[in-house]
Amino acid sequence: MKQGMYGDAGALIFSAPQVGALRMLIASTLLLPWAIKAWKGLKSTKDLIYFSLVGTCGSFFPSFLFTYAETSITSGLAGMLNSFTPIFTIILGLLFFQQRLSNYQYFGALLGTVGIVLLVLTGKQSTLSGDLTHILAVVLATLCYAISLSIIRYKLQHYSSMEVTSISLSLIWVPSLIIVFLLETQNVISNNPLATDGLTAIVILALFGTAVATILFNTTIRLSSALFASSVTYLMPIVSIFIGLQFGESITGQQIGSMFIILLGILLANLPSILAKQRNKNNALK
Repeated sequence: MKQGMYGDAGALIFSAPQVGALRMLIASTLLLPWAIKAWKGLKSTKDLIYFSLVGTCGSFFPSFLFTYAETSITSGLAGMLNSFTPIFTIILGLLFFQQRLSNYQYFGALLGTVGIVLLVLTGKQSTLSGDLTHILAVVLATLCYAISLSIIRYKLQHYSSMEVTSISLSLIWVPSLIIVFLLETQNVISNNPLATDGLTAIVILALFGTAVATILFNTTIRLSSALFASSVTYLMPIVSIFIGLQFGESITGQQIGSMFIILLGILLANLPSILAKQRNKNNALK
């Protein structure tokens, strides 16, 4: 999807903003039954501010920013720019949440970023083309992700991952619905014979790429550190390479080396928390 959602004949069905709006509307609608139950367990009205930030920064804004960016930049550059997420997470933790990090964590985050850059540069099909506005859109999206996961980790730990996901997405249901109508998406659905194919793809994307993925990601945040959760973005280019292998693409020695660097960076960034959990486990057994 480079300029919208396409049908089998290659004709444009939905524009990038329409895809983003539909994705958010469908995902939030799918989770409404859980959101209604979760709303009854709201512990403080102040938490609504945090839920709103999680909904807008964790899902709403990035859905439009990425669909806009991917109309121009290459997947290789997008993968590289995604490494800004853990970097922004470190900065936000230091500035707003009094998070103290060890030298291992700083070095691990840096090493992971270097690994991403090397992985992209050694990719046979990877180029770094893209204009500035589309590049800034991805960077802004990664900042949004960092804000969202930091708030979940430090402000919403007393809620389950399902509660965080369903409540935050329910708060963007109305804005998503309004944008869908403002973009005249209903006209596309009514008049384009390929709209059903496009909608099917968006429903799958909304279900697995937004609803389910967000629940799993929020669970990771609750069970670990914000830095660990953000480090998941380092794995995206690696997964892309292994998917490519299934379609007959080859992998080079340089790419394998780059993946080891990324994995080492993730290990170092999370080594203090791993050791702390092991110490707690040992103390509990005494």
